[in-house]
Amino acid sequence: MIGDIVGNPGRKIVRQALRGLTKRDSIDLVVANAENAAGGSGLTPAIYDELIEAGVGGITLGDHIYRRRAIIRTLQTKSNIVKPANYPSDAPGRDHCVVRTSKGDKVAIISLIGRVFMKPVDCPFAAVDRVLEKLEEDVQMILVDMHAEATSDMQLMGRFLDGRVSAVLGTHTHVPTADETILPNGTAFQCDVGMTGPYESILGRRIDRVLQTTRHFTPTPFDVASADVRLSGTLVDVDEANGRALAIKRICVEESEAVAFANAEGFAT
Repeated sequence: MIGDIVGNPGRKIVRQALRGLTKRDSIDLVVANAENAAGGSGLTPAIYDELIEAGVGGITLGDHIYRRRAIIRTLQTKSNIVKPANYPSDAPGRDHCVVRTSKGDKVAIISLIGRVFMKPVDCPFAAVDRVLEKLEEDVQMILVDMHAEATSDMQLMGRFLDGRVSAVLGTHTHVPTADETILPNGTAFQCDVGMTGPYESILGRRIDRVLQTTRHFTPTPFDVASADVRLSGTLVDVDEANGRALAIKRICVEESEAVAFANAEGFAT
């Protein structure tokens, strides 16, 4: 699971590193949160195609899902991208998707939005119950992206789903947390898998712009920053037979390593 991809710097490091990283760590499926991939807010059809071409197999979004109106058609027609399941039923997009790993195993992907310090949404607990009831019995591996502001929201969902899904991995705060664990009943959990983008920033945006607006209330464009770009994510090893997590590990790829991956794969850097 790759954490929030922010703007062109985030997309570039995904293009550079992902195929080499997939080979090195024998990764069977990559899922990415891409709600900030287009200029720091939203997703476009062209960027969706770019990420799929880079090796991403499933895409989750979050509260910026509809920031770029053009993505609505993609949400309605593509089978590997989801909206938050606790959005209204008539909001564009799927409440879950089922994709296949490189080995052919099925994996269900579910996205949820938290409610603490977030815009009002439907109950995520009721929504995930509804989606899980719809899944076919042969879908044993299930990944939940818990897109939330508060760690309490993330932790509660992890405990609620422990033993019922393979992993509950948080996104949205852009800050990787050091609490990766396997819960008592076999669900991998982490509050936030971190940001994929420029870390010399305020959550991916230029420090000077955010500081100016915060200190003086002067409106400024929160342009995407450019320095210290990293790919952050979390690797979960899952038993295909029962969907239980066997291991969880944080991953952080810095620019120099990403360039090395790209060179090894013969990609332009």
